[in-house]
Amino acid sequence: MPELPDVVVYIESLERRIVGETLEGIRLASPFLLRSVEPKLETTYGLRVRALRRIGKRIAIGLEDDLWLVLHLMIAGRLRWKPSGSKLPGRLGTAAFDFSNGTLLLTEAGSKKRASLTAVRSEGLASLDPGGLEPLEVDLSSFAERLQSANHTLKRALTSPRLFSGIGNAYSDEILHRARLSPVQLTSRLSDEEVERLYRATVETLEEWLARLRQEAAKSFPEKVTAFRAEMAVHGKYGEPCTVCEGRVARIRYASNETNYCPRCQTGGRVLADRSLSKLLKQDWPRTVEAWETPRSSD
Repeated sequence: MPELPDVVVYIESLERRIVGETLEGIRLASPFLLRSVEPKLETTYGLRVRALRRIGKRIAIGLEDDLWLVLHLMIAGRLRWKPSGSKLPGRLGTAAFDFSNGTLLLTEAGSKKRASLTAVRSEGLASLDPGGLEPLEVDLSSFAERLQSANHTLKRALTSPRLFSGIGNAYSDEILHRARLSPVQLTSRLSDEEVERLYRATVETLEEWLARLRQEAAKSFPEKVTAFRAEMAVHGKYGEPCTVCEGRVARIRYASNETNYCPRCQTGGRVLADRSLSKLLKQDWPRTVEAWETPRSSD
């Protein structure tokens, strides 16, 4: 799912292209994308784009007459900037937004179509905002207060849109690795030094990736938006060497998500129990980093 750095770069790229341009029409490949009834989508046609805004992981396009189009890309939604009138690409094509200077295509891979489009007036934007703090706009004190406002694991706290805005599965892994903290450590058990370390790691990680993605998109629209990047330290690197200690990256799997972490750097050498695999393997589940890193025939 595109997270804060990816969404910010999408918005900045769109600002350079569509602010001041006219939305001529919207072509929907599926009526299920649209999640609102009023105002009618047709009322946005012929209006100029006034501004763009990020609401958590959503992209909000502000038009004349106090109207907004809000896109949530969810897991597999991606944007493409194409010449005017470009066709929707086969099964992936979800919607086409035709502007006076080009067409913005929304694609979504996979069979589960979860992306959404909502048309609202300005007063309706607040209902789409989960209320999380902007991690790059708060000081340490505000960050600490929000982090410890409820007793969650660090992974859950960082990815909760009600606590922090725009952080998801990928960047939370990177933040926790940089902070040298376990993803399952409880927020109530953090020392002041650990809270500060987490705050610094959050700011540094997001700013670093913003700079990298901005550089990539400087000359063209961002086309390779993905949660798995070669430069990442642990996310998507299960079984690969940690970039700091060269130990093997481990993971916790749950539902369709997974948490990647380094046992040596983050958990004091302890391999965290995987809800499904540890139950299946029982005594064969590696509980120490030495056992985890010992080559196995199934690797």
